[in-house]
Amino acid sequence: MLTTPTTTTTARPALNHLRQLDGIRFLAVAMVLFDHWMSGRVELPLGALGVTIFFVLSGFLITRILLASKDKLSNEPNGGLGKYMKTFYIRRTLRIFPVYYLTLFVLYAVNEPPVRRTFGWLALYATNLYMAYFTTWMGTVDHLWSLAVEEQVYLFFPLLLFLVPRRWVPATAILMIVGAVAMRYVLYRARLPWFIGYVTMPACLDSFGLGAIMAFWWLYQRGRFEQVFRHSIWIWVSCALLAVVVIYTKILPAIPDATGLPGHHNIMSDVWERLVASFIGFFLIGRAVLGFGGPMKWILEHPVSQYMGRISYGLYLYHNFVFNVYHTQPTHFTLRAWRRITDVLPFLNSSYFFQFSFFLAITITLATISWYLIERPVNNLKDRFSY
Repeated sequence: MLTTPTTTTTARPALNHLRQLDGIRFLAVAMVLFDHWMSGRVELPLGALGVTIFFVLSGFLITRILLASKDKLSNEPNGGLGKYMKTFYIRRTLRIFPVYYLTLFVLYAVNEPPVRRTFGWLALYATNLYMAYFTTWMGTVDHLWSLAVEEQVYLFFPLLLFLVPRRWVPATAILMIVGAVAMRYVLYRARLPWFIGYVTMPACLDSFGLGAIMAFWWLYQRGRFEQVFRHSIWIWVSCALLAVVVIYTKILPAIPDATGLPGHHNIMSDVWERLVASFIGFFLIGRAVLGFGGPMKWILEHPVSQYMGRISYGLYLYHNFVFNVYHTQPTHFTLRAWRRITDVLPFLNSSYFFQFSFFLAITITLATISWYLIERPVNNLKDRFSY
């Protein structure tokens, strides 16, 4: 893997917008919404798969940006470290923080219990640390653990990529992959709660590492990238492997959890599921970068998929507050509104499809308002800080 000759490509073309990745964002967030709104009806780890695909995608996009920026600034004093770090963090701050903190303040003001109770942890992007330390879910703010993981990666990864020589980037990514799997295995063997290996940042680094390898190939070894990702067969092989992991998770005995957390967990779910799901993301994203043809091209480039991918951050951020099958109380405003609607139109209770559509409509409306009033105007400021 490390001996293939490195070829240089220009940074700017390498950073062009990749249209089908918006469709991948839509598929990933759809899996999460489907899991959180349909759990108990479909016994598949779709939510975990969707989050893992997001992690691989983040690893690819962030590594691509950082390596291209490093190349561009290499002739400046100190290799351009100051501008490299400043530009990255300003752009990340503009994209992520405004709508996140506005959401927290609004939920605090309306007295959302978990936000009031753990506001400091949420504000510091330490949700996953809270969950791991206390081995508990956090109600309607559960899903924010994955955003915390990404922000924690951003704390060290830019500097790491700047300091590591280019030729060592793949080896560094492999260490991330091996280290994450090893950490999950050690936690499993120590019989610590499965929760810890699921939400802690180091245990998620195999996904980011695979994304980093993909970005390195895209920038410097384009021939290898095209050779690996030009065939869709590897996506299906990865899906088959995930099916094997899910089946063996059910077949093998469950490991008792001392904290009483629910779920059927063993070495397959706790150690190998994320790695196999990361390979699905790896091959799916790589193929989308080259461009799918046929039905998959239609799905990923359809205007609905493109729009949903564009507002996917808002969809993910707000959906748990609209509804979560695990935590939403009967007195929640969305369920009260649904009951009032079905009092007038009782046939809507004939299928869960109608209620699912109701939650989706609210979430899309919130994400759309967020996009046009907050996210897009703030994102436009990023043009002042180009790579």
